[in-house]
Amino acid sequence: MPDVHRTVDAAWKLESAKIIASLTRMVRDVGLAEELAQDAVVAALEQWPVSGVPDNPGAWLTTTAKRRAVDHLRRSQRLERKQEQLAHELGQQHGPDATPDAEPDDVLRLVFLSCHPVLPTEARAALTLRLLGGLTAAEISRAFLVTETVITQRIARAKRTLAERRVPFELPERDRLAERLSSVLEVVYLIFNEGYSATSGDDLMRPGLCLEALRLGRLLAELAPREPEVHALVALMEIQASRAAARTGPSGEPVPLHEQNRGRWDQLLIRRGFTAMLRARETGGGAPGPYTLQAAIAVCHAQARSAEDTDWTRIASLYEALARILPTPIVRLNRAVAVGMAHGPQAGLDLADSLLADAVLRDYHLLPGVRGDLLARLGRHDEARIEFRRAASLTKNAAERAFLERRADALGAAAPPGRTLGQAAHDFLNREELDAATRRSYGQTLRRLCRTLGEQLPLTSLTADAVTRVFVTTWGGAAAATWNRHRSAVRSFGAWAALDDPAAGLDRRTETRPRTRPLDSAQLDAVWDLPDLPLREKTLWRLLHESAAGVSAVLALNVEDLDLDDRRARAGDTWVAWRSGTARLLPRLLAGRTRGPVFLSDRRPGPARTPGPADLCPDTGRRRLSYERAEYLFKQATRALDPARDGYTLRRLKPRRRAR
Repeated sequence: MPDVHRTVDAAWKLESAKIIASLTRMVRDVGLAEELAQDAVVAALEQWPVSGVPDNPGAWLTTTAKRRAVDHLRRSQRLERKQEQLAHELGQQHGPDATPDAEPDDVLRLVFLSCHPVLPTEARAALTLRLLGGLTAAEISRAFLVTETVITQRIARAKRTLAERRVPFELPERDRLAERLSSVLEVVYLIFNEGYSATSGDDLMRPGLCLEALRLGRLLAELAPREPEVHALVALMEIQASRAAARTGPSGEPVPLHEQNRGRWDQLLIRRGFTAMLRARETGGGAPGPYTLQAAIAVCHAQARSAEDTDWTRIASLYEALARILPTPIVRLNRAVAVGMAHGPQAGLDLADSLLADAVLRDYHLLPGVRGDLLARLGRHDEARIEFRRAASLTKNAAERAFLERRADALGAAAPPGRTLGQAAHDFLNREELDAATRRSYGQTLRRLCRTLGEQLPLTSLTADAVTRVFVTTWGGAAAATWNRHRSAVRSFGAWAALDDPAAGLDRRTETRPRTRPLDSAQLDAVWDLPDLPLREKTLWRLLHESAAGVSAVLALNVEDLDLDDRRARAGDTWVAWRSGTARLLPRLLAGRTRGPVFLSDRRPGPARTPGPADLCPDTGRRRLSYERAEYLFKQATRALDPARDGYTLRRLKPRRRAR
């Protein structure tokens, strides 16, 4: 039995893309196609232990799945002519081991379908690995370090979106091919990058994802042999993957490129990369695309016999060309590294500093990491140490965090700087005179300052220019009320710490609150009828609607404030009252709790984010549900109901005022 299971699993991994593509052409629904293919897998698990493994397992699975597709079409009484045609074609085959007929472009159509721009990027990656890689939801969840439920939901939403938007199972028109192909290549490279430099977890790399991306890239190169950017991406991935064994040390710690033992680079993968690069050049007649330029950079590194032989001047010029056609912040940051190597650390630092105001890089750990390296090479060790510490605090990958901490430690002990920003923020927030709401509000502002500027920043170095940069990148597009709230927090902190006004560069914005239009009865009915709603959301939404109270006031309620018999609760100097809908739900939500916040978050806070006692449930250890999280969940749940696809805001649950 175990051998049969392994055979089925191997056949599925190899043939799933072709089977699902062929079925999608028949039934025009990728979700249904996958279900029919899975039915065939179940049939194999039931029959092969008795009848034996067929000579051609992939053909057996395809034929069985197609028969189920024909049965489905007959049962649904659709496409009668198609039924006859498909049944006739199926009857021409010579048994279950015959080679299945399939249009050569079916798999390519499936690639474009799973990477369609109507899907969010993370959904494209999950669906691609599911349909083309044959991976289970559990395997994908382990690769991306999220729960299996999250991956299952992403895949289900992706299929539903494709069905609702009626995305056709066809190749894009020639005038849209380049645009759509870039989306496909983006997904494949995203999968590779997540494997090559894992964003979170304990390990630097996830080799399984690298292998899957390489397999998908090679498959794409076979399906689209005349597309130079496809071959270039394959070349880029082959060469980068060749360094895998040299990228980590004995304890899994990262080894920078210039310190790697090049004897451990995989020469077979390098040769395959060079071959793919030659194909890209042979098929490309015009200006090189972004993947061709990135592959050319990888070739420069692979051709250098040692780190000292690296042609950094050419690499810097290639990055300059890449930045012209793909001016993303990440490309510009990589260019700063190359310029720093080719023309000196100060030239690189000037380019890196120009990116400090870019919102995309606000929490990107490699920006302070690059600045730390350049500052260290300039001999500015105190500044470099702060940058390495900040980079370590931003990364979610344990191996990278330890590496950055070691780099900071290697610069020697810091001279006593006096009070740091992190120490001052901690002392300011822990004053007894601050109530819980004010502490929470101030904490949001000061945590952002510490995260962006570094907790180790000497307090005397906190300038108005630095604060202004943080505000522009973080809250530049926020509502006036949000901007002013954070500005007020900084001014209060500056006055307490006896600093020159750190908010001197921040003008107060004029607040104009737009009128919120309440949901009408039909919209409310649709909200109440949403399936599989958690009890917490049901209760919160009902209470907001029935009480007409503000969201902040309702989220601030504690269990001890409630009077369940009179259907009301004390909220400061006023009362929040509700009706029967909330009255039925509240006791179930409380589940016997007698203290703490009424509405709790989904999980316990981490050690670094422990809230004050007023915001922590003494029975469960969970913290009070935040406004931001509650708003996000409501928007996500109601996105399908909103014609604009943005989702509704919680304030729209407030009932309409009756005309007098």
